[in-house]
This record gives sequence, structure tokens and C-alpha cells, in this order.
Amino acid sequence: MNELELKYGCNPNQKPAKIFMKDGSDLPVEVLNGRPGFINFLDAFNSWQLVKELKEATGLPSAASFKHVSPAGAAVGKPLTDIDRQIYFVDANAKLSPIACAYIRARGTDRLSSYGDWAALSDTCDAATAAYLREEVSDGIIAPDYTPEALEILKTKKKGGYNVVKIDPDYVPAAQELKDVFGITFEQGHNNFKIDRSLLENIVSKNKELTDDAAIDMIVSLITLKYTQSNSVCYVKDGQAIGVGAGQQSRIHCTRLAGNKADNWYLRQNPKVLGLQFIDGIKRPDRDNTIDVYISDEYDDVLRDGEWQKRFKVRPEVLTAEEKKAWIATQTGVTVGSDAFFPFGDNVERARKSGVQYIAEPGGSIRDDNVIETADKYNIVLAFTGMRLFHH
Repeated sequence: MNELELKYGCNPNQKPAKIFMKDGSDLPVEVLNGRPGFINFLDAFNSWQLVKELKEATGLPSAASFKHVSPAGAAVGKPLTDIDRQIYFVDANAKLSPIACAYIRARGTDRLSSYGDWAALSDTCDAATAAYLREEVSDGIIAPDYTPEALEILKTKKKGGYNVVKIDPDYVPAAQELKDVFGITFEQGHNNFKIDRSLLENIVSKNKELTDDAAIDMIVSLITLKYTQSNSVCYVKDGQAIGVGAGQQSRIHCTRLAGNKADNWYLRQNPKVLGLQFIDGIKRPDRDNTIDVYISDEYDDVLRDGEWQKRFKVRPEVLTAEEKKAWIATQTGVTVGSDAFFPFGDNVERARKSGVQYIAEPGGSIRDDNVIETADKYNIVLAFTGMRLFHH
């Protein structure tokens, strides 16, 4: 099949819409269920590249959760801890495959943003992954294959209309890529830059103790950034993105946005949050939204009389600003990556407040000395990669 008609473009008024191969060859994808749209395929192709590269770079099954052509989260398939199972709403006794763990962690980065996501898997989608997806609000999935049981589970979603796309894992895109904007065609070489451990050899900080786990986290952050709308910054811990700041015009705003998301991810592990007693039958999105508001400055929206009864069996105690600050201060071992250089040391100052101990960024600012000095002040390991990763 050389082309596929879509329902419409980015918006309902943008018709007709389709995807097709300019060289006349067959599309490298097969729609097994549903009818994906224009944005669905933008998410699908960007997310597939991310997880494919992440698997190649780490050797671990990888997954991503995409919204509007940027990852809400990405992760490799490390086993879930007991705390992970609690904050990602996974049954304590559920048997999970590595690829299921990868997707659960990827979606767990920012569950609020992952509402209605596009899922991407580096490996065959199995029943464990499909069963978890069945309970989440999601628009579609792309993977190299599906087990028969997984496919049957996914076909039950969205009244049978859930989008399931199978991609040829051996597909290689053309060396040159074209893009039309305002009737004008842009051309550039496909970004084939390979991200691996060799990119992390230029450690410019006094502290040069880059652990193997931190190196993997740097790779996760950089590959995630390669497919995130620029400007972008990504915080990672234990093989999982925990905060992605995308599409900001200012670098420090990226760092703050991603850092705030990383803080929210960690706050969900606070004992007061884990102890929230939700009413029976509350839906997952409502539970996610409630937690997000509870840990924010607008907590009264879910705790005032007449509102808390709609969500909780017992009115929770307020998680105070002092308690949140003290809890966030206990976060450690976090890595941050940036798709372009940090122009000022203020980015390092903000990052370290979210437990950052490792930083990977291109370097090349006229103020690199200030950035290095700030990293040294906090004994942070700072690697200059020499490679910008803008994505638009």
C-alpha cells in the first residue's frame, strides 16, 4: 500500500489528508485497527524513532508516551518497585514483562499529560502491556508486532476503534527529508546522529565519576530530547524520564518546566499522597487530576467542603508548602539533559533543586566557564556532548 487516506489534517477543516511514499514504494506501516489521523501519525513516527534508538543504545526494551509530537514520557524496561506500582496504579501481584514495565514507567512520567496519548514500543506488544493500556485513556499505539492476545485486548478499546499500527522495524527513511511550509519546500538531511556512551567522554567538571546507571540516564535524556520540540530539557532517573520541558523559547523556562514536572513526579511518592483514600469506583483520570491539584498550590479546589467528598472517603490533610519543599530536597541521583547549551549557570542552580547530580549538554556557550563553575559548586558531573539536538 503506497498511500493511506486520513480522516482530516491537524484540524477538521484541513481536508483532504493522507500519508504516502513519494518514491512509489509501500508504506512501512500497517493499520491493524482503527483509523489514525494526521497528528496520530506524527506522534507515531516520532515516538517509534525514539524507542527504536533507545533500545539500540541501551539494549533494554523501551517505550514512550507521546502528546502533540513531543514525549510526555519515555523509559527503558527496568522492573517496577513497590512504590512504582502504587503511583502508577498497578496491581501488586500483576506479572509484568520488561516492555510492559517500560510503557508503565513512560506513562508514569506525567500521567496528566499522557491522557489521550500515543504509545510506542520498541518490542512486540504483549498481553501484559495491552492489559495495562486497556485501562488508560489513549488514542493509539505503534509497535513492531503484537501477540494475538494483545491485539484482541487492544481491539476492545474505544468501542473497537482504538488505533493499532504495526511498523516494519527494518524500515530506513530516505537520506534527505522534505517538508512543505506555506507552499514552500524545505529540505535537509535526516538526523542520523547516533547517541551512545562515546558522546559522554568530555566531562568538564571537577567531579568525573559518571556511573554506568547515570550514563544510561544521560542517554535516555538525550535520545528523548532528539524527538522533543525545541527548546527542550529532560530530567531522568533510573532509566525513566521524570520531567520533560518542551517547546519553550527560553532555556531557563525549559529547565523550570521540566524541573517542576520532576518535582511533581517525586511528590506523588510522598506518604501523604500514597495515603490518600479515594472513594470506590473513582476513574483513573479523575484520580490523576485530583492528585495533581492536591500537590499544587490550588489544593483547596479538591479539599474544601463539598468537593473532597466527591473524591475521598476521608478529608486529607493539606500537604503544606514547607512539607513539599522538605520532601523535594530529599530527591537525589537525577540526571538532566539539554538539547542546546546552557547559556547561564542559573539552569544548573534550578536543576540541582530537583536532585540533579549529572548534566549532559552540548556546551559551546560564551559563558561555559560560569556553567562549569556552578556545576563544581554542587559537585555535579557535567558532560559536554558537542552536539545540538534541535527538533522541529
